[in-house]
Amino acid sequence: MKDSFVRIAAATPEIKVADPKHNADLIIKLIKEASFNQAAAIVFPELSLTGYTCGDLFFNRTLLSGAQSALLKIMEETEFCDILCAVGMPVPYMGKLYDAVAVFKNGELLALPVKKNIENFGEHSDLRYFSPFEGTEIISFCGFEVPMGENILLSCASQSDFTLGFEIGSDVFAPCPPSVNLSKMGASVILNSSCTSETVGKASFRRSLIKSYSERIICGYVFCDAGFGESTTDLVFAGHRIIAENGNILAEGQLFTNGITYSDIDLERISHERRRMNTYVQDVGDNLNNVLFDYEEESFDGFELIRHIPQMPFIPENEAELNERCSEILTLQSYGLVKRLKHINAKTAVIALSGGLDSTLALLVTVKAFDTLKLDRKGILTYSMPCFGTTQRTKSNAQTLAEALGVSFKEISIKDSVSQHFKDIGQDPEKLDVTFENSQARERTQVIMDIANMVGGIVIGTGDLSELALGWATYNGDHMSMYSVNASIPKTLVRHLVRYCANTQDEIKAVLLDILDTPVSPELLPPKDGEISQKTEDLVGPYELHDFFMFYLVRYGFSPKKIYNMALKAFEGTYEGETIKKWLKTFFRRFFTQQFKRSCLPDGPKVGSVGFSPRGDFKMPSDASYNIWMQEIDEIE
Repeated sequence: MKDSFVRIAAATPEIKVADPKHNADLIIKLIKEASFNQAAAIVFPELSLTGYTCGDLFFNRTLLSGAQSALLKIMEETEFCDILCAVGMPVPYMGKLYDAVAVFKNGELLALPVKKNIENFGEHSDLRYFSPFEGTEIISFCGFEVPMGENILLSCASQSDFTLGFEIGSDVFAPCPPSVNLSKMGASVILNSSCTSETVGKASFRRSLIKSYSERIICGYVFCDAGFGESTTDLVFAGHRIIAENGNILAEGQLFTNGITYSDIDLERISHERRRMNTYVQDVGDNLNNVLFDYEEESFDGFELIRHIPQMPFIPENEAELNERCSEILTLQSYGLVKRLKHINAKTAVIALSGGLDSTLALLVTVKAFDTLKLDRKGILTYSMPCFGTTQRTKSNAQTLAEALGVSFKEISIKDSVSQHFKDIGQDPEKLDVTFENSQARERTQVIMDIANMVGGIVIGTGDLSELALGWATYNGDHMSMYSVNASIPKTLVRHLVRYCANTQDEIKAVLLDILDTPVSPELLPPKDGEISQKTEDLVGPYELHDFFMFYLVRYGFSPKKIYNMALKAFEGTYEGETIKKWLKTFFRRFFTQQFKRSCLPDGPKVGSVGFSPRGDFKMPSDASYNIWMQEIDEIE
């Protein structure tokens, strides 16, 4: 347990039906293994102490007594394992039998959550044996006084975000599962002890259900199914184990296998989402039974994440999903522009086409919008405005791309006008400072703004989300436009969108691939030997790191230390800790000091979960202090 990550284990033992002693030995072994691997909690399948398929043997006192003896043995032999355990078993009480989960830790029984929605159709005849349990009672069981029934939560005393709720098997398939109320009462992780038979297509349905349900109630959801060992008289059980969080499958056991599946659930991510979404309503209620538990401090010393942390959180790792995402984003961008063009009845659009990635994407989006409106592509006016830092490669690529797409292209050199401007303000042209650079950016903006006025058109912005995060834009220069189509596209995603277009449009593939191969640069300083001398990532750091930092800061509000630790895991073998810390410090410094540029952004379409529009997304004072964040970075060892 570290940085609000908690490791959960789902374990499927190879049981013997109606042999609690044998099953207890297997469960003990798996508990010790999970504890050794620093899991904070482990869940076993429904009725795993006896087997789910015992049939009328559930009426036999010998079996029920054997299950209780087996539970006592498990608790005794795992007393020194600092792990919370949930084991399914039958519990007799007041002349009835209940399908329950025994929850225990360090040799102490804590609670007995009971199955609420009992299946009694098709191959299931559970009501023949088990009764539903309404409400909660304190009962004496195996020598312990514990709550039994519904609305039972187990809360970790030292980790306030870690609260466990329980469902059993078919509870999750009900129209209103118990986990709805449990999550509203504060459960951040739901453990489901299940035993569902396997039929064709059921695994896919189950996977989809668990994934979507974890998103709906904003929680970690751990589903542990029975597997090999259950009776196959009429049914087959596949041991499906799924660990999900907020709509994402973190880990999944292979079907028809036994053993343990682990993953690390991010409790802070869950609590952040619940605070952020005012549609998520907490409702503690009057019938909550909250049981406290805790861990020894040293139990998680040396804890290292096993959870996969993607290097590029904005980019799907599955190629098919990435292609689908790219297609959808391009459509979103273009339809935003379509609405704006129709609203102002504009038939022309003006773009400063540099031959770089951002302006290339802006042009591709604009072409798509014009095609949607059935407007002549010649109404897209692109301008190359070479100055002191422009290279032949980027200028040539800009012209080649424009001609291939059938849009208008013109070159307007701004060297003379910028040189005159230097004379007017007394700027030494040999002094390669910020004035030297920004004067070029502002002159380009003035030129295309005035052209847009001349032709009754609209200036299309090219700047992206990553540049806005870092403030890597000239205020009232490339920072400004009349509609900014890339405003919510991070730099790492810009690259994939352009590559997607290259792979789907043969007529522009060659030039797009060369643009992708060109170093990212504002080209404001003179080239060296005809090559780009000013490389953005040499100055502000790798965009893949900054996009990583931005995502977890803006989307989830994580601390610098947590972001750093996650980056260490994600970029292991790519960047050393000192490098990550260096650019993390740069990111936070620039992110805070450059807010004033984000406070007055032009309109642009939001396409993802992270955006900087001051009208509806990220709101921050332009003069907020960054001291406590920088102090935390300085303290990272």
